[in-house]
Amino acid sequence: MQKVIYLAGGCFWGVERYYQLLKGVISTEVGYANGNINNPKYEELKEGIATHAETLKLIYDDEIISLEELLEHFLRFVDPYSIDKQGHDIGHQYRSGVYFTVESEKASVTAYFDKVLGKEYKIEVLPLVNYYKAEEYHQNYLLKNPQGYCHVNLGLIKEKEKKN
Repeated sequence: MQKVIYLAGGCFWGVERYYQLLKGVISTEVGYANGNINNPKYEELKEGIATHAETLKLIYDDEIISLEELLEHFLRFVDPYSIDKQGHDIGHQYRSGVYFTVESEKASVTAYFDKVLGKEYKIEVLPLVNYYKAEEYHQNYLLKNPQGYCHVNLGLIKEKEKKN
């Protein structure tokens, strides 16, 4: 069955590219989530005017890849104890988070993180309050710019987990 989850893990270019490679991922889109203004622009995040997180909207087939497996992948490249920083990206827009649209997912996400990480992790686990698609040049950025910056190690994906 098709489901959606929103993941914030630093610069959304690498997060998007990582998940695009996985079996069971149907589609991806990058945007801005859980912030203070409508329709923010990237420059407003950089300037601190907008408080959104750079976020990946991830649509997946849960009969091929489960929410828990998506979270396992998330923890491969996210520092779960870091606040407002992932890799060389520093700022509130680079915080890590899992934003859900179905209330029951909160318990699943929290239980998984508690089991794997203990209680001290700094990943936000919150309902999705708002989400705005990022500018077109951010969409599929690393497909369009293969040498572009990426804090996410795409080599962490095992061959058997990749799309054919």
